[in-house]
Amino acid sequence: MIRTAAGKAKVVGTILCVGGAMLLSFYHGHNIGIGESSIHWKYADHLSSQNKDNNGSTNAQPNFILGPFLIIVSALSWAIWSIIQTRVSEKYPAPYSSTALMCFMSSIQCVLFAICFDHKPTDWSLRQGIRATSAVYAGIVGTALAYCLMSWCIEKKGPLYVSVFNPLLLVIVAVLSWGLLQDKIYVGTIVGSVLIVVGLYGVLWGKQKELQVIGVVHVDEEEARNEVETKEDHLEELELSAHSIITVDQFPKKN
Repeated sequence: MIRTAAGKAKVVGTILCVGGAMLLSFYHGHNIGIGESSIHWKYADHLSSQNKDNNGSTNAQPNFILGPFLIIVSALSWAIWSIIQTRVSEKYPAPYSSTALMCFMSSIQCVLFAICFDHKPTDWSLRQGIRATSAVYAGIVGTALAYCLMSWCIEKKGPLYVSVFNPLLLVIVAVLSWGLLQDKIYVGTIVGSVLIVVGLYGVLWGKQKELQVIGVVHVDEEEARNEVETKEDHLEELELSAHSIITVDQFPKKN
């Protein structure tokens, strides 16, 4: 299938999506002076100033080995989950039940990890409105609804169709960061976003052409199967007619 136009479009589109995501993440370039957003979120300004104060008062150093390693492990785990979910949807086509089971097991894992790293009771407090809102949003929208929709999409379109939309999150994050957090838009952001959108279109076009070919093949197989069944029924009718003629000829004729 790679030698076909649809297969080539999927491969090239995937490369463009990955390349655009890396370009958007690692390259900035010159600042594009498009102005600042009129939306002003005071809580984001408060968090930014608080993070600056914490970074200035602590001696924490970034870990350039553990961080990339964990990101690679996360990407591999996500890809493996998408592939496994395809077989799960075939054997157990119930996205709501499977999502409930996954959320329940992941909640147990998150609680265990949180207990290991956050020992203070204040870290578990939900007195602040933003913490309670974030917890509810992450649980309902970011986990339950998202995994349910992804499981349903994987069942209908396959894992590639779902995973190819992941780089588009970077474009959405860049736009929202400019609109809410007063971040700047760079040349790398624009070029990377364009590559992601073009690659996404190429993958979707190739997937659509592939589904059309598969649909035509299925229609041809169905027509051939119906034709064979029709011929078999006709042969059975001929055999019955021949058997009845032979049976009549076996009776002695009366003088």
